[in-house]
Amino acid sequence: MTGRFITFEGIDGAGKSTHLEWAEAWLGQQGLGVVITREPGGTPVGEAIRALLLNPGSEMLAETEALLVFAARYEHIQTVIRPALDAGHWVLCDRFTDATLAYQGGGRGVDRDRLLALGQWVQGSLQPDRTFLFDASIGVAQARMAGRDIADRFESEAAQFHQRVRQAYLDLATEHSRRFRIIDSTRSIDMIRETLAQQLTELLEEPC
Repeated sequence: MTGRFITFEGIDGAGKSTHLEWAEAWLGQQGLGVVITREPGGTPVGEAIRALLLNPGSEMLAETEALLVFAARYEHIQTVIRPALDAGHWVLCDRFTDATLAYQGGGRGVDRDRLLALGQWVQGSLQPDRTFLFDASIGVAQARMAGRDIADRFESEAAQFHQRVRQAYLDLATEHSRRFRIIDSTRSIDMIRETLAQQLTELLEEPC
């Protein structure tokens, strides 16, 4: 039995990471094997690239940033994601290629066709079975980030950058409406988790 691949997306401060571990526990209660991971990261190579990308002192071209993200993703897919899916596990991933299209494409302005070509090379036919997009206004997201000790390279970008990223995410959700589920992350935690439980139940009932 092949596992399912679920991605959690959203702008910085949207609150997606809060619900990843809850979803892992919920699926575990259904008797499923679950692997939780993140991008960039998920492997020693990926985590080293993540540290470079998020370091506020790192300076690089937008295209270099995109290439590093895909390098981390290739390692991640080959050594973590595909083996877990082939073993029948459900994989929950904090960000995937949609994040690259939103951040490096929408936010940085890297050519979309180049990103799609890299995606085809790196991931082939692999696509998430479901993508949860946690959406919040820029004002709400930035208010949440204000309480963090040190902002990373992306969190410290101007509001206009995050607005472009958010719009790119919303455009992707429209383009891939069968895969995406938009979750209003300004609602209460209980309401969000009720929605997640409904959506995960729906996915459980779908044929592989």
